Amino acid sequence: MEIPFAESWKIKMVEPIHKSTREEREKWLKEADYNVFMLKAEHVYIDCLTDSGTGAMSDRQWAAMMTGDESYAGARSFYELKDTITRITGFEYVIPTHQGRAAENVLFSHLVKAGDIVPGNSHFDTTKGHIESRKAFAVDCTVDEAKNTQLEVPFKGNVDLNKLDACLAENADKVPFIIVTITNNTAGGQPVSMENLRGVRKIADKYGKRVIFDSARFAENAYFIKMREPEFKDATIKEICREMFSYADAMTMSSKKDGLVNMGGFIATRWEDIYEGAKRFVIPFEGFLTYGGMNGRDMAALAVGLDENTEFDMLQTRIKQVEYLAAKLDEYGIPYQRPVGGHALFIDADKVLDQVPKEEFPAQMLTIELYREAGVRGCEIGYLLADRDPVTRENRFSGNDFLRLCICRRTYTNNHMDVIAAALKNVYDRRHEIKRGVKIVWEAELMRHFTVKLQPLGE
Repeated sequence: MEIPFAESWKIKMVEPIHKSTREEREKWLKEADYNVFMLKAEHVYIDCLTDSGTGAMSDRQWAAMMTGDESYAGARSFYELKDTITRITGFEYVIPTHQGRAAENVLFSHLVKAGDIVPGNSHFDTTKGHIESRKAFAVDCTVDEAKNTQLEVPFKGNVDLNKLDACLAENADKVPFIIVTITNNTAGGQPVSMENLRGVRKIADKYGKRVIFDSARFAENAYFIKMREPEFKDATIKEICREMFSYADAMTMSSKKDGLVNMGGFIATRWEDIYEGAKRFVIPFEGFLTYGGMNGRDMAALAVGLDENTEFDMLQTRIKQVEYLAAKLDEYGIPYQRPVGGHALFIDADKVLDQVPKEEFPAQMLTIELYREAGVRGCEIGYLLADRDPVTRENRFSGNDFLRLCICRRTYTNNHMDVIAAALKNVYDRRHEIKRGVKIVWEAELMRHFTVKLQPLGE
């Protein structure tokens, strides 16, 4: 008999979670203005809102927490972190920040000005927010295949090189850099191929532009390169990472994802001028250069986490759980962005709630219905998150409308995946009864989805 696959870790500590009644969940949804971000964590049974800072740390990481150096300047923990980042990425200059959006804020404060155009592959919410808040414009150059959720394409996160070249040909003097998100979250957690990264680099060099990676899930991207690009089938994850970053000039990192810590981020670059420019903003925004927005214990844990999570066994265990859930959804006929990504499943809400008008935000309605069904909290990555056009103030409906189900690292078992799948099936089975969505009662001008107040229609 063939030995079945099993996790590359064993459980050492557990946290109780609470099962609620449907009546309770209805009450809590109303109190939260039907925005699941506003639910209390204790009111959630299985939390798939995000994989950011929600994973379980290893015993080695917890040990590092105990020995972290809390010196204000020159802490040993910083140099341990810097050495690890340099070894994995090749980037010499490192600035810690408290999380990924802080890294964007610091770096973009230096690089982005009003009127600039920043091309990339499906900028995530904070990335786009930091661009548009500076009166600049984010231009999406993702491959068109990403919009067809049922199309099996191995690297749907890729930059469309023709779109990128056209954007630079027309706007070269307005482009401060090209940004590539690895993996491409907004497109459904889809990876970017090494071939594509090489192509981006070639175009960047043609126009004399720098390339920045949004690297929150860079290790998962490296895993997919190993599994889907024959050239790299025998390469280690760390070898693949080193080559990926060789095509970039700098990176921002939300360490709460592939760094496996609860809080933290950083900027890293090979260029002294980028480092010197960012320095001017990190001190007033975050903290001193050798801690930024992080304390010593978290830097120490991050150094270990980056090392652990750039090993194949760790990544395989993580991604196989996502694939397990995807197989259940296949069994039930529930459409999602294919092929499945590394950190989440992205349910195609337009196909599930096909009677709900796009103006009533189908993915948000699906998010609400899933929570009602079983206390499972997902996250809308779609028309609500897309915000309004900064010029016309019209809602943006050009992308996909997803319910994202993030799977926290080393946190839930496959039994929990079975619950998520069954809850989704129950909603899917009654999808024709759901004909209306939600309307916005109040919204912030930027990144509205975090704090928006909603009201269901037709109830």
